[in-house]
Amino acid sequence: MTTSPYADLLGLRFDTDAQGHPFVTMDYAHNLLGRPGFLHGGAIGGMLEMAAWAALRAALDEEMTVIKPINVTIDFMRGGRERTTFAAGAVTRLGARIANVTATAWQDDRDRPIAGARLNYLLKR
Repeated sequence: MTTSPYADLLGLRFDTDAQGHPFVTMDYAHNLLGRPGFLHGGAIGGMLEMAAWAALRAALDEEMTVIKPINVTIDFMRGGRERTTFAAGAVTRLGARIANVTATAWQDDRDRPIAGARLNYLLKR
C-alpha cells in the first residue's frame, strides 16, 4: 500500500488482520508527544484518518477512485499514553458518490478505545 508523507511522519505501519481487514500501527515516538506523558491529539486524529482511508481503499477493491474527505468528527475518549497505538476503520456505507466510514484507536485493549472518528468521503469514480 502506498502511504502519504504524513503517514510516514507519524511512523504508521499498514497491515491486515487474520480476516484480511486493514489496520494501522503507530509506535510511540517522542515527536508524537503532546502534554507530558500523552500522545498529541493531532497524531491520534491523523492515525484515525489513515485507518479510515485504508478501510475505504480495501472496500473499493483496487478500483481507481479519487477519495476526497467531506468531514471528519473525532471523539477523544481517554488520553493516549506513551505506548504502541492501533487503529482500524470500517466502511458503514459505500454508495456511488458518498462513503461513510468509522475508525477506532486503542492501545492495550481494543474494547477500551482511546478515540473514535466518523468520516464522510466524496468518491469520484
